[in-house]
Amino acid sequence: MFQLGRTIVSEDIIEKDFVCNLAACKGVCCVEGDSGAPLEKQETERLESDYSKIKPYLRPEGIEAILNQGPFIKTDKDALETPLVNDKECAYVVFDDDQKALCGIEQAFNNGDIDWQKPISCHLYPVRVKEYSAFSALNYHRWPICDSACSLGGELQIPVYRFVKEALIRKFGPEWYEELEEVAKTMGSRT
Repeated sequence: MFQLGRTIVSEDIIEKDFVCNLAACKGVCCVEGDSGAPLEKQETERLESDYSKIKPYLRPEGIEAILNQGPFIKTDKDALETPLVNDKECAYVVFDDDQKALCGIEQAFNNGDIDWQKPISCHLYPVRVKEYSAFSALNYHRWPICDSACSLGGELQIPVYRFVKEALIRKFGPEWYEELEEVAKTMGSRT
């Protein structure tokens, strides 16, 4: 672990390789698991205000889940998350012709209907951020369903931090990311 400003960063983010391999995994990370995507408070506000623009991109099952649960849920531990369809996939998931899971929020963004790409927790994956009062902790989340992403990242020699560069800049800013790259250089990582 090392400190960068108000963040504590796991060295795995620099040392491990990762590139999503949707052809292999079909986006199963949006389907598997026992909870929805973690949300920040401002994202819940955006889901509420932008829902009418996102809704045309969603499946009937997702729309029904959102109608019944709301555009986000609050867990018994006060965490904010996307709702699920039948305790399975995220309500905002859509499937393409190859049954690949895609994000309806991101499709609305890509078509210019909204001005934010998707929840930052999804954009950052496999990096998970845990907020504490004095700092944010960044860790690399290992999940067997992402083995193909680890293999592809290894083949392409792309470390986690480079794969999620855009998301890290979105979350922490360009100066923070430049500092991260400098730390990676001192650690001998590929940049």
